[in-house]
Amino acid sequence: MSARIIDGKAIASALRERIGEEARAFAKAHGAPPCLAVVLVGDDPASQVYVRNKGRATRESGMISIEKRLPASASEAEVAAVVRALNEDPSIDGILVQMPLPVHIDAHSVINEIDPAKDVDGLTETNAGRLLLGVQGLRPCTPEGCVILAKSVRDRLEGLRAVVVGRSILVGKPLSLLLLAENCTVVMAHSKTRDLPEICRSADILCAAVGRPRLIEGDWVKKGAVVLDIGINRVEEDGAARLVGDVDFEAAKERAEAITPVPGGVGPMTIACLLRNTLIAAARRRGVRGPAI
Repeated sequence: MSARIIDGKAIASALRERIGEEARAFAKAHGAPPCLAVVLVGDDPASQVYVRNKGRATRESGMISIEKRLPASASEAEVAAVVRALNEDPSIDGILVQMPLPVHIDAHSVINEIDPAKDVDGLTETNAGRLLLGVQGLRPCTPEGCVILAKSVRDRLEGLRAVVVGRSILVGKPLSLLLLAENCTVVMAHSKTRDLPEICRSADILCAAVGRPRLIEGDWVKKGAVVLDIGINRVEEDGAARLVGDVDFEAAKERAEAITPVPGGVGPMTIACLLRNTLIAAARRRGVRGPAI
């Protein structure tokens, strides 16, 4: 048995195309397209690449992209002031603060300066609470993308047993809640869970988000499971650097029904869901029904 490879690039591309259609219709109806503002502090090379990619994807989807750049020496108060100004700007629909921030800045405090209605990363305490309560709010992008990928394999997730390995506030915890909202039976595990291999073998949907290269071995995967590998780890092999996930891909694909590759699986969905959240935020701020995507 060899698993179907879940093509995150293709699924994200199709989603972005639909978002672009909705964004252009939104601009025609409301006189201006949705607008996303990204705040970048410092000169971290990876962050600069991410911000550039987000800006390009935003513009390609018919939305406005704004970047606010601050030096690495900027104080927490200065960053918070930029966020508050964006909150007050009626032309801005979504705000994203690019992580990581310099070590002298409390990321949690800065994130919670964002107006929850513009929090397109879904990371403020308000939106986290709304997710926990199951009420309307903006959802974190990577976990939302994982659910979309799972549904590309199984139309209905109801009743399936999902195991989420990882408990971060960025992925593991919100993904568990989103799967619970789909009526999955959810088990949250982590790197220190006892009998982790046996727990993983019980999963119809196995989600790995720990940040340890190839932690999940092939024989930890139940035959016929859907495997979502959210980890991105840089390793040196045969004298060259490469990216691998938290799952031993080659071994796992011989047991799974479907599996995401790294790269090219979950990653592309994050930006697509960021654009989706920007469109949703723009609609809700104007009191109109959000996109059916």
